[in-house]
Amino acid sequence: MSRPLRVFAFEFFSGGGLLGQPLPPSVSREGDLMLGTLVEELAGIEGVDVFASRDPRLPPLAGCEILRPLAGETPEALFARGVAAAEAVWPTAPESGRTLERLAAAVSAAGRTLLGCTPEAVRLSASKLATARALGAGGVPIVPTYGTNDSIPPLPGPWVVKPDDGAGCDGIERLDGVADVEGRLRAAGSRLVAQPWVEGEPRSLSLLCAGGRAHLLACNRQRLSWRSGGLHLDGLEVNARPPADPRVALLGAKVAHAIPGLWGYVGVDFLMGAEGPLVIDVNPRLTTSYCGLPAALARNVAAMVLELGDAGALPAPAPWSGKTVELDLRPVYAD
Repeated sequence: MSRPLRVFAFEFFSGGGLLGQPLPPSVSREGDLMLGTLVEELAGIEGVDVFASRDPRLPPLAGCEILRPLAGETPEALFARGVAAAEAVWPTAPESGRTLERLAAAVSAAGRTLLGCTPEAVRLSASKLATARALGAGGVPIVPTYGTNDSIPPLPGPWVVKPDDGAGCDGIERLDGVADVEGRLRAAGSRLVAQPWVEGEPRSLSLLCAGGRAHLLACNRQRLSWRSGGLHLDGLEVNARPPADPRVALLGAKVAHAIPGLWGYVGVDFLMGAEGPLVIDVNPRLTTSYCGLPAALARNVAAMVLELGDAGALPAPAPWSGKTVELDLRPVYAD
C-alpha cells in the first residue's frame, strides 16, 4: 500500500506570515475562511495527508496536523520547515511585495511539487500594469490601465487609482478627473496605476488552469461598496448564473493563453459592461470565491487540482449546476 501524499497547506495571514507583527482581524478571518475550506477538501481525499502552519494568536484549526512556530522563528523559517516536511505545497498569500512569488519560488527550489502557479506567472500577475499589457496583447478585453510613464488620455468622468501590486480592494482610490490622477501618479512614482471608471456589474471567474488552457468552474457576482474612503467587498454570490454573453465563456481560456504558467486555481475579476466583459485583475491563487465552490458544485475542487497532474488534464466542460452559494463578507474585506 502506497503512503499518503503529504501536503503542506500554507495561508499567509493565518499561517504565521505576520509573526512578530500586528495581526489584523479582517485578514486573519479571510485567511481562515480559505484555509479551512482547503484543509477540509484535502482531508477528504483518499491518499492525502494534509498539515498546515498556524499563527499562535489564533484559535486551533480542526481537521489536520498543525505546524506551530518555534520560539523566535521567522515566517520564512516556519514556511521552509513546512516545505521540508512535505511532498507538495499549496501556498496562498498576497501578491503584493512579491510575497506569493517568493513562496512559490522557494517550493520549486526545494524540489517539492508546487500546487499553484509558477513564480513567473505570479510575478506578471502581481503587476496590474504588466497584466493589462499581457492580456491586451493576447486579445483579452481589459479595463484600460496606465502607469506613471504613460500619457493619460483626457477622458471625462472619475478614475480609479490603485497600487500596481495591490491585492483585493487594498489601497483603491476614486478620483474626480485626469488632473487629479496625474498629480497622484507623479507623487507616488511607479507604485500606482490608473484606470478610467467603467460602469458595469462586478463579476469574477473561478478557473482551473493548466498548459495555457482553462476550465470554468464558476462565474461569481461581487457586492462592492464605497465607504470610509475605500472600496470593500461585502459579499459574493458564488456560482451565480453566468451572463448570457458568450464572450464570458471564452474569457478564462484567453486569460490562460495570455499568461503562461497559470496552473491550478486562478481567479479573474472583470466588469460585465454594456459592451461586454472587461478584465480588471488576475489572481494567481485561491480567492474567497473558492470557499463557496464545494457546496455550489458538489465537487471537491482541491481534488480537481490534484488530478491536473503534470499533463494538465482539464475536466470536460460542464453545464451550470444551478446552485448559488452566498457568502456574507461584510466583516471580511477580501477579493
